[in-house]
Amino acid sequence: MNKKILIVGGVAGGASAAARIRRLDEDVQIIMFEKGEFISFANCGLPYHIGETIKERERLIVQTPEAMEGKFNIDVRINSEVTEVDEKNKKVKVNSKEKGIYEESYDYLILSPGAKPIKPPIQGIDSDKIFTLRNIPDTDAIKALVDSKKVKSAVVIGGGYIGVEMAENLTHRGIKVALVEAAPHILAPFDSDMVTYAESELQDNGVGVILKNGVKAFKDYENRIGVILNSGKILETDMVILAIGVKPDTDFIKNTGIKLGSKGHILVNEYMQTNIPNIYAVGDAIEVVDFINKTNTTIPLAGPANKQGRIAADNICGLNSKYKGTQGTSIIKVFDLTAANTGNNERTLERLNIPYKVIYVHPQSHAAYYPGSIPMSIKLIFNEEGKILGAQACGYDGIDKRIDDIATVMRLNGTVYDLEELELSYAPPYSSAKDPVNMAGFVAENVLANRVEMILPKDIDNRDKDNTILLDVRSTLESAAGYIEGTINIPLEVLRNRLNELDKSKEILIYCKIGLRGYIAYRILKSKGFKVKNLTGGYSTYIMSKFTPDEVDADEFKGNNHKNQGCCHCSKEDINSQVSNSNDIKNVDKVDKELDICGLSCPGPLMQVNSTIGYMEEGEILKVKASDPGFFPDVKAWCRRTNNELLEIKKDKGLIIAVIKKGCKKANNVSVGISDISEKDNKTIVVFSGDFDKAIASFIIANGAAAMGKKVTMFFTFWGLNILRKPEKVSVSKGFMDKMFGAMMPRGSKKLKLSNMNMLGMGTKMMRKVMKDKNISSLEDLIKSAVDSGINIVACQMSMDVMGLKEEELIDGVKIGGVGYYLGEAEDSNVNLFI
Repeated sequence: MNKKILIVGGVAGGASAAARIRRLDEDVQIIMFEKGEFISFANCGLPYHIGETIKERERLIVQTPEAMEGKFNIDVRINSEVTEVDEKNKKVKVNSKEKGIYEESYDYLILSPGAKPIKPPIQGIDSDKIFTLRNIPDTDAIKALVDSKKVKSAVVIGGGYIGVEMAENLTHRGIKVALVEAAPHILAPFDSDMVTYAESELQDNGVGVILKNGVKAFKDYENRIGVILNSGKILETDMVILAIGVKPDTDFIKNTGIKLGSKGHILVNEYMQTNIPNIYAVGDAIEVVDFINKTNTTIPLAGPANKQGRIAADNICGLNSKYKGTQGTSIIKVFDLTAANTGNNERTLERLNIPYKVIYVHPQSHAAYYPGSIPMSIKLIFNEEGKILGAQACGYDGIDKRIDDIATVMRLNGTVYDLEELELSYAPPYSSAKDPVNMAGFVAENVLANRVEMILPKDIDNRDKDNTILLDVRSTLESAAGYIEGTINIPLEVLRNRLNELDKSKEILIYCKIGLRGYIAYRILKSKGFKVKNLTGGYSTYIMSKFTPDEVDADEFKGNNHKNQGCCHCSKEDINSQVSNSNDIKNVDKVDKELDICGLSCPGPLMQVNSTIGYMEEGEILKVKASDPGFFPDVKAWCRRTNNELLEIKKDKGLIIAVIKKGCKKANNVSVGISDISEKDNKTIVVFSGDFDKAIASFIIANGAAAMGKKVTMFFTFWGLNILRKPEKVSVSKGFMDKMFGAMMPRGSKKLKLSNMNMLGMGTKMMRKVMKDKNISSLEDLIKSAVDSGINIVACQMSMDVMGLKEEELIDGVKIGGVGYYLGEAEDSNVNLFI
């Protein structure tokens, strides 16, 4: 007698099992039950049909019942829900739209019921303005509403893959979107230092990102719905997409003997077999073994579900196939950005107390000299033996193949040493002779071989500041554009000649932009006997890990106050054409010059723009194409501070395209963004003098301005640096000339002299007594008040180098900066004093 096999559920797991069984056994009887109308559809493509990237609905249908029956001789019964399983008598109860309620016997049963969206029991959750996205009917309902043009705004609840994809696709349809996530970050498979790339990309494309703020309730209005957040903020919107996760659709077997996990998932062995020998289970409804850490987990992905269906079919048909665990390899498109991961993240490893090491690399997507090269960011997690535990990558080109390379090595139980040795295809348009994957292997191997000791970006802010020195080996110009607080800047090129400025009794923490120059500096200092660590990933990783999305303005969601965010709310076709050639730019008749600076890293792009604009005529227009991610905020700030008009800026597949008009006094609010333009009401004071009376005057003015709510920056240079010196002698390593300078100059505010009538110090004492008698704050109190008030007190790095002063000799609360930092602050000021 032929075997009779029932399959509950189609889509990835069930449909794959059915087709595989038929290919292995032509005579077996196969019946598939699907409670909906569609047995096999591309659920991963649903958001893209709503966004109209996939225009034809029919392309989402992978298999129809008719095609399945004709090709595989499978009895497909749609609109038929299996409501009960009688495992003892080998029967199921079916509720069919066509046949009513009936029973069907089986020899083998495959369960592929999938998962259903989570709908928490909060007030207003049943509103007809709240949608979930799991199947074709859900897609039809959302798309019909969007197509009606009645939706001006939407709030997406949940920052998982579906939530992020829906935020992007609704934005492409011209809808103002806010994405709300209760956790600290979106996209849980990624660590917090990598997911910020995706959060930044969402924000850059006009999506409001709200983190660490869940939904308290929903409130229906006449034609709109209010989303009440735990913080008390209310977002009024036209529709809500609920995408906070899924749970296994296994209620129909809870009264059986089939064992379930703590969250209702079906427990199976490596053969996809439940605890009942003739019942198998696959797909989103099962617990799987994590390929890396070997614990049970749930990872609802289409690829594993297909493989599980095939393995269940093999074992029913007498083949000995095993499922070796789920690795969790996944990828997501976030506008032009690609983010991908495989294996375990840091949170998982820490929860399981599994030791690990981390490195970051930022290689180019292909040879830097070939046009269109774009940097990417790769995080590699591995253990002491070199076994790869996980990887994450973000960028605009080549991310998929790099994460797949690493995932393949992991699946074959490879190590970081294998990454070094991988022979990968190379030609300048596609890669580099040292592929990014090879680069990750090289850096990891250096760590394991003890050629370099790394410090992680997350550990920098918690460093022991008394016993460490933070050393920036980038150029002075790069450092002036942005640095980590408490930094000493000694460019790599002059480091060997300035070793005497570093204290060997302290640990030196080095950083550059991406880690390469830091590694070279590490080798130099290590050979000279210094205790030293290099910041893996450099300043790029550190500053990106600090990214926080801008606060979403709830007023933008009231009524019809929905402002388009530049090109981000145009259709996809419009986005791709806005800056496509010289004569096709919004509000621009023609471009006078084009500048391609792709492949250049900071500060190269801005220097090239500045140089090019310098010889252009007022009113002429420059179109710039750059690949350095930092160019996006940098060029906006540069235009604002140099009286050049930023006509347009956008990202196109990782490239940044900026259109600049020379010599305009007023920036374009739409292009630059309202938040980037503020009234120039800051105050800047350059303190050149070290005279007691002038020091008092500068701090009185500064404190007064701060009291009026103004942002104040005090830039101390040359003799003014003596005001900031600590009164006690500080033991630091100095050369002879530096020691001589230090001995001749006053040590701190109490040693300063009057500019006139000093009288061998008597004048200064008289001045201090008069101030005390008249209840005027002392200079020391004024300095303390300035620090406490948040006034930026900046010591000029160049002047410190000339005068032989070290950061350790300055009072607490002082920043070290260069001319670039001062000029940037001065440009935003309407008062700039020189004392």
